[in-house]
Amino acid sequence: MKLDKKDIMAALETISISGEGKNMVESGAVQNVMTFGDEVVVDLLLTTPALHIKKRAEVDVMKAIHEKVYEKAKVLVNIKVEAPEKPEIKGKDIPGLKNIIAVASGKGGVGKSTVTANLAVTLAKMGFKVGVLDADIYGPSQPMMFDVEMEKPLSIEVGGKSMMKPIENYGVKLLSIGFFTKPDQAVVWRGPMASKALNQMIFDANWGDLDFMLIDLPPGTGDIHLSIMQSMPITGAVIVSTPQKVALADARKGVAMFQQESINVPVLGIIENMAYFTPEELPENKYYIFGKDGARSLAEDLKVPFLGGIPLVQSIRESGDVGRPAALQVGTPLEAAFEKITQNVVQETVNRNKSLPPTEAIKITTMAGCSAVKTK
Repeated sequence: MKLDKKDIMAALETISISGEGKNMVESGAVQNVMTFGDEVVVDLLLTTPALHIKKRAEVDVMKAIHEKVYEKAKVLVNIKVEAPEKPEIKGKDIPGLKNIIAVASGKGGVGKSTVTANLAVTLAKMGFKVGVLDADIYGPSQPMMFDVEMEKPLSIEVGGKSMMKPIENYGVKLLSIGFFTKPDQAVVWRGPMASKALNQMIFDANWGDLDFMLIDLPPGTGDIHLSIMQSMPITGAVIVSTPQKVALADARKGVAMFQQESINVPVLGIIENMAYFTPEELPENKYYIFGKDGARSLAEDLKVPFLGGIPLVQSIRESGDVGRPAALQVGTPLEAAFEKITQNVVQETVNRNKSLPPTEAIKITTMAGCSAVKTK
């Protein structure tokens, strides 16, 4: 049986590529149709490399020809993929934000969120305008640290645009994914969805004028970190670690991530949390449970500033649990410790701004299935 090309084209006009509104012929997906007796060769051009889309297109073509033209036709579908070049995603300057500080750790459980909260309230006590972005999508803890777990950001109109109003407590503005989920709800999102949520909290929020925005990053060196550095120009990074070797090894990786030539975010310094333990009944004694001066030695080795150490004190944990950061305890050694560290962070930020040009957001491209990071 000799098949007619017009009949084949008419059959293909009844189907479309998944995700596209037009039929295959109208959308230009059908590049060529050849017939040889009862054999048909259909050349398709798709704009997505997704395997399930390609397989679905192949099956739909064969089914349409068998049902509408000739059920015994021998059908060969050749598929070529030409994905359109993705537009370059550029970081935006956020009006009103003077310094954006990323607080990171290579390892979880070293007290990064606790340090972030205490840095923020100490900066506010010093008279700075401060905001905190809780970027730990899968384990947000800042709402608890600031005693605002039950709060919900309001929507306000700014310049004709609806924007989120950050929650504020202790003089610090705060946004977190924790405000939009139930306390017992796990956030099970892939990277793109998490990145979209972060972008909304960054760009669709009315942060106002801030001297410092602190970003509480999740542990490790992964997708969220790249998304943040892709979205906004980070002034500098602060690394938090405990003195123990396993934490220091991961902290080293955290420093290395920011110092990559393709990322090039200045590391303002390293903070050593849980530096030593002092019992309440023996205030002059220091017990180095996790090792002594590990983070200080790492800072010297990597030639980055050592910003200070924070003792392992029960009241820090208790303060975090009740939503009142320990740095608010006036006249205590903890207040003094956080003040000294915060002063060092401010000084290193000033030094960085004097000696280095503004950091640019990075751009990320994907080539041959591998992720590559480039500067803007």
